[in-house]
Amino acid sequence: MMRLHNLRPRPGARHRVKRLGCGESSGHGKTSGKGHKGQKARSGGSLRLGFEGGQMPLIRRLPKRGFNNAAFHRVYAVVNLSDLNDFKAGTVVNEQLLRESKLVRGDFVGIKILGDGELKHALEIEADKVSESAKAKIEKAGGTITMRDRDAEKPVDAESVEQTAKAEEGKLKKKSSSTSKAKKKTSRK
Repeated sequence: MMRLHNLRPRPGARHRVKRLGCGESSGHGKTSGKGHKGQKARSGGSLRLGFEGGQMPLIRRLPKRGFNNAAFHRVYAVVNLSDLNDFKAGTVVNEQLLRESKLVRGDFVGIKILGDGELKHALEIEADKVSESAKAKIEKAGGTITMRDRDAEKPVDAESVEQTAKAEEGKLKKKSSSTSKAKKKTSRK
């Protein structure tokens, strides 16, 4: 009968410990499998992955091709409904409040509310994205959701608007003058 006290590992599952640095009688020779001298034979002497002794590494010798979409990946800070129960009823929950309460941190494009947990009281939530389950639970608790408009938050300078308008006018004038010159040349011939 099998009991806890007579459990044994399967034969071959456990190996003898490789004893290093114990001389020639250890079964691993006098150098313990490290060869003769050199950087890799020293204690603490190790080379980083891909290092080729100063030669141009393979990863830098090969041509780079293709496209990676990771540079354009949009990262959203995720907040669950269970995390929002710490706020008092009627509180306006926005990015600034979430950062102050340490629920979100770092760089991100926007805030997404997910429906994990239950919302116990009504809150006014400002977010960029809201899952369907979270939306239903917020409305059930009597709260409201306001979707943020990222374009409206960016400050627009009056000077930059004027400069773009002037640049467009200059382009239009150049086009009209070039078309009139072309007409004159054809009439002379």
